[in-house]
Formats: sequence, C-alpha cells, structure tokens
Amino acid sequence: MLEIRNLQVFRGNLQILWDLNVGIRKGELVTLIGPNGAGKTTLVETIFGLNNSAAGSIEFCGQSIVGMPPHRIFRNGLALVPEKREIFPKMSVLENLRLGAGDREDWENDLDHIHGLFPVLKEREAQLAGTLSGGEQQMVAIGRALMSHPKLLVLDEPSTGLSPLLVAQVFRSLEHLGYEGMTILLLEQNVRHALELCNRGYVLENGRIILEGEAKKILHHEHVQRAYLGI
Repeated sequence: MLEIRNLQVFRGNLQILWDLNVGIRKGELVTLIGPNGAGKTTLVETIFGLNNSAAGSIEFCGQSIVGMPPHRIFRNGLALVPEKREIFPKMSVLENLRLGAGDREDWENDLDHIHGLFPVLKEREAQLAGTLSGGEQQMVAIGRALMSHPKLLVLDEPSTGLSPLLVAQVFRSLEHLGYEGMTILLLEQNVRHALELCNRGYVLENGRIILEGEAKKILHHEHVQRAYLGI
C-alpha cells in the first residue's frame, strides 16, 4: 500500500533522512520507532507533501505521490494524526469531527463508529475542543482522521504528553482498528507499547533505518532492550 524507496531528505544543506526504505501492506500495523531527532516527523511531513524529497520515491497504492499537493494526498486515502494534534480549539468536538469528512453529506453515519471507539466524545460533542484534556484531544484528532475513511492511517507520536492510563486507552483503540482491518503506520517513542501492538517495525536512528522486521523480534533485540528499555 505504501512503498518508500531510497528516500533522502534535506533541510537546507543538512541531510535528515538517508536512503530510507519502508513498506506497508494492506491490513498491516507497522511502527517506526526512534528517539527525538531521529527524523520520524520529517518522514511524516515528506509523505504528506510538506517537505520535498531530494531523491527517492514514495508510492501509495501504486501511484507516486512525490510532488503531489497535501490535499490530493489526503483525498487519495492517506490520513494523518499529527504529533501536536492540531485540533481547532474554538470549535466543538462535533465540528472538529465533521471537518474530517470533508464534503461528504453522509458524515453523520460515521459517528457511531467514532463514539464506539471513544464514548467520551459523544458525551462532549457540544464542548469546545480546546477545553478537553490532552487525552480527549488526542481522541478527537484520531476520530477526525477516521472520518475521512482513510486507506492508511498515520499517527505521529500519539502517546506524547498523555498519562499511562490514557496511553493504554489510545493503544487499545488502535488495536481495535487493527482488528477491523485498518492499515496503520505508527511513529512512536513508546517502544514497548508500539512493538507489542504492531506486526512489523522499523528502528530509525540519526536518519537511518538500523533495524527492521517482525515487531516481537525487534522488541527482544539486544540493541532495543539496552537503548530503549534499559534492560
């Protein structure tokens, strides 16, 4: 579904990503883990047309999306839950969710699914999104992305700033989406949660993929155990 080959990305004269190769098949949950500054968000921005790649290719469902404007990438079925959520704080929860559906007139039919994942959003649909807790705002951001009926859902650090209880709730919702057949790319610093959730994983450090493969094997890899889990 998503195939990235030999991707190199610069910011000015500084190279951020080096010969990156990432592939995601339909129905997979794939995680890309790494520390702050590894290049995860740069990769997300490049996939969604917010950074121009210096070299390499990005194909989504067999079509090149390099150079494609972000709104067309979104309409093709790629949806992003950004690291800082980027909800509209002075709009209600319901209005934020409605925006995710774009110009579809049947958007209300999707609300039951969103409320099933996050019941609190039904209770607070009239509340201004900016008055919600951080975890509830993350639920709005995920729900808004799902309202677009994405073929591939990309989440950039969804656990950032959340309490352990809310992190567990967010990851349970992603697990449920996986059972439903949703294809997910999860970029995370929460290594254990991400690798326990996903089928396959990549480890990104200093702009390069240093490990890839089955998520459970990566979780027990000596480098991951030592560098990320302190074991």
